[in-house]
Amino acid sequence: MTLDARLDEPFWATTDSIDDFRQREPLEGLPATERTVVKVAHDAGALYIVVRCYDSDRRGVRASQLRRDADLSSDDNVRLLIDSFDDRRSAFVFGTNPNGTMWDAQFSGVDDLNENWNGIWEVAVSRDSAGWTAEFRIPLLSLRFHAGTNPEFGFNVRRFIRRKNEEDLWRSYGRAQGFYRLNNEGTITELGDLLRPRDLELYPYALGRAVETEHDSIGGETAGGYFGGKGGVDAKLGITPTLTADVTVSTDFAQVEADQQIINLTRFPFFFPEKRQFFLESSGEFDLGTPGRVQLFYSRRIGLDTSGALVPILAGGRLYGRLGPWRIGVLDAQTGGADKANDAVVRVQHDLFDRSYVGAIGTLHASSGGQGVQRAGGLDVDLPLVVRGANLEPKVWVAASQTPGVPGTPLAWRLSTDNPNDLFDNFVSLYRIDSGFAPPLGFVRRTGIWETTGHVDFMPRPGVLGIRQLDFTFPIPSWDIIANETGSLLRSADWQTAWFEWRVFGGDRQNGDHFEINFQRLMDAPTDAFDIFKGVVIQPGRYWWSRYELQYFMNPGRPLSVGAFVNWGQFYGGHSTDLELSAAWRGGGHIIVSTDLTRTKAQLPVGAFTAVLSASRLEYDFNTRTSLLAFVQYDNESERVDFNVRFHWIPAIGDDVFLVWNSGYTTEPLARFRFPDSRALVRPLNGAFVVKVVHRLTP
Repeated sequence: MTLDARLDEPFWATTDSIDDFRQREPLEGLPATERTVVKVAHDAGALYIVVRCYDSDRRGVRASQLRRDADLSSDDNVRLLIDSFDDRRSAFVFGTNPNGTMWDAQFSGVDDLNENWNGIWEVAVSRDSAGWTAEFRIPLLSLRFHAGTNPEFGFNVRRFIRRKNEEDLWRSYGRAQGFYRLNNEGTITELGDLLRPRDLELYPYALGRAVETEHDSIGGETAGGYFGGKGGVDAKLGITPTLTADVTVSTDFAQVEADQQIINLTRFPFFFPEKRQFFLESSGEFDLGTPGRVQLFYSRRIGLDTSGALVPILAGGRLYGRLGPWRIGVLDAQTGGADKANDAVVRVQHDLFDRSYVGAIGTLHASSGGQGVQRAGGLDVDLPLVVRGANLEPKVWVAASQTPGVPGTPLAWRLSTDNPNDLFDNFVSLYRIDSGFAPPLGFVRRTGIWETTGHVDFMPRPGVLGIRQLDFTFPIPSWDIIANETGSLLRSADWQTAWFEWRVFGGDRQNGDHFEINFQRLMDAPTDAFDIFKGVVIQPGRYWWSRYELQYFMNPGRPLSVGAFVNWGQFYGGHSTDLELSAAWRGGGHIIVSTDLTRTKAQLPVGAFTAVLSASRLEYDFNTRTSLLAFVQYDNESERVDFNVRFHWIPAIGDDVFLVWNSGYTTEPLARFRFPDSRALVRPLNGAFVVKVVHRLTP
């Protein structure tokens, strides 16, 4: 069989098809405006799925992305959902656009979509006068299922027509449902005898690195350059049809894109997302807590120090999957460097009802430096329900930590309920985080607090003036209030910080553009002085201020899309204006150029400052398996500019070739070797060129 999306093989003519697609957006439940036909076939080694997308306006079909795992929201696209366990709790998702771009993800729980999973599969796309066709080949090796005679797979298909902002689904097309509501998925039947192939994959790699001499901001040498190389291997083994083990030895992440620079104008730590592939795959298996606020497991605690510098990972292993009603995740990593340590995580969840679960987690960090063993653990319950057709999700978690030298067992907990529906989207939560709560492999933004967050959104659909749906948080504002742990959230005198936002007018237009008009009240009560920007120190006190905000962002399907955000008003006894501008140009499938600029100008009683942060990206995609990305960042707080250039070639699915260049230069006004002066090129703050080759083996 030839994978070419031409459908020349005779069996396609007699294969059963589905074509009863209905709209979820804009007109819920009505037939799709363009016809979609889906056919499914299989052999001993793979599923073959064809999606025929008819279109009455061939020139209106949009396709700008080519790079694997690119965001396809700017394009027409289709997604396949395959619940190969047929448990209505997890699924594999495969997507493409009219260019044949590959996108995939793992879905689990209620809303955990892990887009960093990369499966082994293929897709071919063809276009003609009647529309476009995608033909998927998904090897059984990429799926997890119970082998046997005539197993059933949960199944759904979603098509998005970009110029109409129309979302069409085969099943689960209600606005309170959606593509990832697995209770409403369809089924693939009559698959015959399916056997799991031999399930062992090896990914050996070889790497060469040339590191430039490092310098300080005045051009003085701080570390010598060198040439080096290393090798290692990752392995993936199917222990059972539903349980997988990953092993990594001499791990390296040289191909990972650099962190985005930030200017933090608060007195609290900033949360950086994980970007390393080993930790991203099946990352949802280890979640407990609230991302960006309190997490029992934050994978950047392994292999990275607090400044983001690399700590060598000597070896690591992970076991994840299902055993009956249990979801299991186990991770262990051994790090080297000056502070050798062993880090471990165990996460279990037990199914309750249709989509609910009760779970537990344990983490530990054992250092060789004589600091003892740090531990943390937690329990959680998630109860997503459907009450009279409306979504309701109560959730609770509680956690504790133990740190050598710190008496007692500090606790943290949260109660919340979410009510996400089409007309009303409501949420409320209550936190308590004790002083001293410090999970060794976690992230905690603030301790010693009570906190409540919430919102009440009213979102009518007027159907006039080109508006699809409005969004109001008025007269009840969205809120985030934090009080001292010895105080009360009901007494404003005990508040440490507070944020209220009234959305007086906001929503989405039929063409996909988004707009907001907001009014905000904020409060901060620092007990110690803190640096808000270099040379500007906020003194202890109790500050209240009001601000105004306008936003408008064009939909990403336009060849040129622009967004603007402006927020202005009082700020720590003075005033400030925040301006954010973004723009992206998509050159029809090969070139994408984007830029973001953030500028804050503040005039305060303790001083004035202007903070500037910019990030620009150039992407050239030669085809769906070869891409060149160039990323440049600048901020005037650290006074440096950083470049990251990455060439990625996929000779065959599972193989990778990376060429990566990273370099940073000072922009300090008084520096002798100041970028963009050409002399700065020989005095970089840091720099490296890396070549990495990965090959997939299936012994």
